Amino acid sequence: MTDVSGTVDTFRFRVLVVEDEWPARNYLVELLEGSHLAEVVGAVASVGEARQALQPAAAGLEVDVVFVDIVLEGDDETGLDLVRTSARNPRRPMFVLATAFKEHAIEAFDLGVDDYLLKPFTEERVEQCLRRLAARRRVVMPQSQSPLRIVARRGRSLVFLEQNEVWAFEAADRLTSVHTPHGTFDLDLSLSAIEASFGRALTRVHRNWLVNAAHIKELERDGGETRIFVGVGIGPERRGVCVPVARERAQAVREMLLASATGLRRI
Repeated sequence: MTDVSGTVDTFRFRVLVVEDEWPARNYLVELLEGSHLAEVVGAVASVGEARQALQPAAAGLEVDVVFVDIVLEGDDETGLDLVRTSARNPRRPMFVLATAFKEHAIEAFDLGVDDYLLKPFTEERVEQCLRRLAARRRVVMPQSQSPLRIVARRGRSLVFLEQNEVWAFEAADRLTSVHTPHGTFDLDLSLSAIEASFGRALTRVHRNWLVNAAHIKELERDGGETRIFVGVGIGPERRGVCVPVARERAQAVREMLLASATGLRRI
């Protein structure tokens, strides 16, 4: 494994490992620490313990990445449950599924995991994973003070948008659109590329939709369907776009919105 301790970028990910089998847990901790790209700040055996460690009140942890197994012996919840419920936290850490079950990869990436690490773990694969996360970190948190802008198309013209002007991104018919107060414009990027660039500033509510949670004005549930309105204003004078919420994401989206709000009795 390459020793990078002498490189200019001395940042090391603060990692939480969630694995019920102690030999696998200890070995993964050893590989992470040996990479010189990560510092393991916690290693637990259940989703419940992981949630406690990720609470804001957990002094000093400041977890950047969670490596979590899918199936945890004796636990009613899975690693995917942890990823799913953590979606309500706009400052959630990155997630890596570290598991022996490759058949969950599509669901995991749809939930927004950052990498999928298959057992048996190797030095090369763990280091590759951390370098991928580091590359994403540099995109999400650029060194310059200027925020990343969005360039879109309107006919033959280019339109430049600030992040806070965006209501939502939509993928449809192999095209990507950005919805804003100024209109709807075309983009050359996929939703996955946009999500990688802007990280937790956006919330994935549907496989075809990324929204700016700061502009969500209404949440509507009609039977088994959930929709949100993203834009400005409430009622007949509102301007914006109605966005469908995937059934498996509806509860997490609702909890995310209520977590940063007051005024409603929660049952």
